[in-house]
Amino acid sequence: MAASVQRPASSGSESDPRYANIDERKRKRMLSNRESARRSRMKKRKLMEDLCNEVSLLQKENSRLYKEINASTQHYIEMESANNLLRAEAMGLTEKLRSLNSVLHIVEEVNGYAVEVPEIPDDSLFKPLVVAVPEANYGVSR
Repeated sequence: MAASVQRPASSGSESDPRYANIDERKRKRMLSNRESARRSRMKKRKLMEDLCNEVSLLQKENSRLYKEINASTQHYIEMESANNLLRAEAMGLTEKLRSLNSVLHIVEEVNGYAVEVPEIPDDSLFKPLVVAVPEANYGVSR
């Protein structure tokens, strides 16, 4: 910081031109600093507005994704339930087929007729598919 300059006492409206030049530079520097501070405040305000807008957008996106995940999870649960019902129905039908096949074998043995006995599908169709499902809590409480 520049040392302050002592002005000699001047009489009336006379001023020393040496000091007028220093005062003018000081005034210009002060105006420049004010303008720079104003620009800095505006830049900071703009940055804050942009960040607030981005936070708002990210919160909306987060909410949308949360709803989408919940809907997908619900759909998965419904499909898993429907698959379990179909699997149970298929197992019941397979048992019926086994029973009818044994009747056909008996008819074939007793009457001597050649009867075409349908094949029974393997049991791998009746085993549930193991799929890793993430936890229902996705770190967001709503």
